[in-house]
Amino acid sequence: MIYRTKIILQMIKFEHSLFALPFALLASFLAARGFPPPIKLFWVIMAMVGARSAAMSFNRLVDTPFDARNPRTKNRALPAGKIQKKEVIVFLLISCALFFFSAYALNRLCFILSPFILFILLFYSYAKRFTSLSHLILGLCLGLAPIGGWIAIAGRLNTLPVILGFGVLFWVAGFDIIYACLDYHFDRQEGLFSIPRKIGITRALWISTILHILAAGCFFLILPMAHLGLGYTTAYIITLFFLFYQHWIVQPSNLSKVNLSFFVSNGIISIVLCSAAIIDLLKF
Repeated sequence: MIYRTKIILQMIKFEHSLFALPFALLASFLAARGFPPPIKLFWVIMAMVGARSAAMSFNRLVDTPFDARNPRTKNRALPAGKIQKKEVIVFLLISCALFFFSAYALNRLCFILSPFILFILLFYSYAKRFTSLSHLILGLCLGLAPIGGWIAIAGRLNTLPVILGFGVLFWVAGFDIIYACLDYHFDRQEGLFSIPRKIGITRALWISTILHILAAGCFFLILPMAHLGLGYTTAYIITLFFLFYQHWIVQPSNLSKVNLSFFVSNGIISIVLCSAAIIDLLKF
């Protein structure tokens, strides 16, 4: 049982929760203007774990035929036969239940919105079948994290988490375009949609750059809107460096460092930026 669970967690890349979870936590701290009630923080984390686990396990299920034909993904757990579909379906249902229960435990508005949020998260898995804007849909999925974190604490919406959500949307869409360059030839072969496939890798990387400039603008607006200080300012400068760094190391003629760009740079951005903002809020 433990071994099968470990395979599923590896399959859904559980460690990539670091991309969205810090922003949900940041929004929770922003809404509370300090440390939120611990029980609320616990259910925010549980909701994020449930939502992402549901989205990723559903994605692996519906993409199994494509993953089996893609040299980059053919060794994933499902196409490689390391785990059965019915086991992933059980995990998916448990994840959905965890998400809904966590939303119910937070407040009425979270619970009312939870089915719509889950629909968006699951809908993304079909996006590449019909639109090149799938990167923006993925960005929206993660951009909902700070909005959800804010509503979980405040019980209502505000401009601040929306701006932060847009920052996450542009940031995620930008690095997802970079990552999609690895599947340029496969997407063309299979008739899947992506910005690299539609306009070519060179122009796609320019679109990615523009999106990251927009993300940087949104992240900057958080500084005066949330009345943050030196910690966030320093983290923002570090964020700008890593946004620039991933575009510097990934070139149309050399995609060998895409994984370094995707996993390392963006993991650092989410952790550093959100941690610094929380530290500023707590005035350590």
